Order: sequence, then C-alpha cells, then structure tokens
Amino acid sequence: MKRELNDVVIIGAGHTCSQTEIGELFKNKSDELVLAFDAIINLTEPWKPNTSGAAKHSIVFHSKRAWLIVKPMKSELDLKFYLDTELESEVFKKVTDFFGKYAHHIRIKNEQDLNKEVVDLLRIGFDY
Repeated sequence: MKRELNDVVIIGAGHTCSQTEIGELFKNKSDELVLAFDAIINLTEPWKPNTSGAAKHSIVFHSKRAWLIVKPMKSELDLKFYLDTELESEVFKKVTDFFGKYAHHIRIKNEQDLNKEVVDLLRIGFDY
C-alpha cells in the first residue's frame, strides 16, 4: 500500500520551487521507491537545519543551501549532491564536473540500498 507523502514547499534565497506536491512525483512509482524515499526522510530528519520540498521533477533538500536533490526515476531514485572535490566510491553511478563543483550521483532502488556507506556519503554532502 502506498503511503502519502507530505507536501512541503521550500523557498530559498532568490529561488522558489514549484507548487508540485511530493506525492505527485511518485505517481506510478513502485512502493519500494516510496519506502526508499521515506527512509531518506527518516535518516536525514535529525540533521539540522534540514528542510525539503518538491521542485518540478525532483525533491530538493536544503540546509543553508540546497544539499541534496532526489529525482524519482522509473525504477530508481537518483540522489545527487555537490562537493568541491571528487569523491571515489563504487556507490556512485556517476560523478560529473558542474561549473567547478562535482555532482555525485547515487542510485537506489529500495531502502536496503541505503547502507552505511550511502548514508555516510549523504552526510558528507549535508556537511559541505
């Protein structure tokens, strides 16, 4: 059974995300993806300050600035965070240079994919 996701809209410095509801981004997605996203929310909730809200095709997490972008895909969640340096890990689907910063992409299919290494890498992205 799919669970409803909260609708949170974030407003950042000079940026307003669309009025898309988070639940809309998970229409026709598997329950596993919904539960994986729920696990991300639960794992990162204690990290303060930390808010999230829906953009047009993704969910953006903010601390002092955007630190994580979660894009629900057909059968995976793409988790992306930026750093000044490129990290190396087999967990990354890809790392791309983006105007002097490195976009680190992790793909997960279910909440079991949120292992300790993935959580530790997300924390590095949060602390950046």
